[in-house]
Amino acid sequence: MKTKLTLLTVLISAISFAQSDVSKMLTEIAIAPSAEHIEKDIRTLVNFGTRHTLSDTLSQTQGIGAARRWIKSEFETISSNCNNCLEVSFQRNLVPENDRRIIKDTWVVNVLAVQRGTKHPNRYVIMSGDIDSRVTDPNNFTSDSPGANDNASGMAGTLEAARVLTKYKFPVSIIYVGLSGEEQGLYGGQYMAKVAKNQGWDIVGVLNNDMIGNIKGIDGVIDNSTFRVFSEAISMETTEKERRMMRYYGGEVDGPSRQLARYIDKLTDDYMTNLDAIMIYRLDRFGRGGHHRPFNDAGFTGVRIMETHENYNEQHQDIRTENGINYGDVIESINFEYAAKLTAVNALTLASLASAPPEPKNIMIGGAVQPSTRLKWDAVNDDNVVGYKVYWRDTTSPQWQHSRFVGKVTDYTLQNIVIDNYLFGVATVGENGAESLIQFPRKLIPRN
Repeated sequence: MKTKLTLLTVLISAISFAQSDVSKMLTEIAIAPSAEHIEKDIRTLVNFGTRHTLSDTLSQTQGIGAARRWIKSEFETISSNCNNCLEVSFQRNLVPENDRRIIKDTWVVNVLAVQRGTKHPNRYVIMSGDIDSRVTDPNNFTSDSPGANDNASGMAGTLEAARVLTKYKFPVSIIYVGLSGEEQGLYGGQYMAKVAKNQGWDIVGVLNNDMIGNIKGIDGVIDNSTFRVFSEAISMETTEKERRMMRYYGGEVDGPSRQLARYIDKLTDDYMTNLDAIMIYRLDRFGRGGHHRPFNDAGFTGVRIMETHENYNEQHQDIRTENGINYGDVIESINFEYAAKLTAVNALTLASLASAPPEPKNIMIGGAVQPSTRLKWDAVNDDNVVGYKVYWRDTTSPQWQHSRFVGKVTDYTLQNIVIDNYLFGVATVGENGAESLIQFPRKLIPRN
């Protein structure tokens, strides 16, 4: 008995130490993003005049060509400060003239910076911002279109996250990317998702940042203490059999992207001060879209992170004043401290996921007409795994309420926890204390 207690004490102590170790890093990251850096980057992007996808690509000072070359040079500067730790490149795709906002053959060019993981180089967490901007007419590629909030703010946040996180090393790769062609039809994201699918990238999650700088809403509310996380309910790769199972056993609000939203919410609660994540159970704003959608369409996990209160007078508008109302997406509307806080949320999420071991697979559940709930899963092949954590919550709760570290087992029974009353999940825990995304059970344990 004494030996068992000693081993248990050692295990608990090791886990506590590891958790304090990863928590120390996350505590540093939470306050690291600089509002001054973000302001400087947004001003630079605004000064390109327009960043419309079809705008000038030859000028050194105006148009999307100059903008994407500058973004690439910034990533290269960041890389030089971390001993060339970033793989920086353009990702090009020729989009032919069509009847949907591409009125001439156009090269849609993304800018990628890959911080290669030390243990899982082909496993990725991704943060994206959009390079392009537009005015009222989506085909007007010459008029001034500052795009300060939509989406220089997201692009600046992505650059700043790279500055912060390249000071650390992670087992999993991180991609910082500026996507193009968003305003013309999500072309940059579509192409990147296609490449990822064809090349077999193991994508943990995509954080799409689109408008993270405005705190004054068209509804009259001024709010710098909340932000929204949009997530789809279930993966587009969900099978018909799995959908039938949801009807009886739940899971219709527990797809991978929804788990990523919960992960972001919890990290915000744990590490950010005076900031709350509002989970929106919707793919995106009503009738609108963003660059996480192409990744969701391809079956990848992804969410949209953005401000809570939008001002539609400052989106997709010609710069003008009418009836005393100012229109246009200009830099005067940006709150740089708020953009820095949302950048910190991204950096926390990237760092935590990039530190975590792979998530458990093949989660199964059983316990019908039983007093207890049993969960089984496949072991994760990673020597940094210290064990697994079982989660459960009320069926109406948006966030996980209860958890139990169960050690390095793959079959565990929650005694006297009735399966009918809760929803369940399992996460992998690394020796550094970082946790994977929680996985919802999709199969029933076969009866003997």
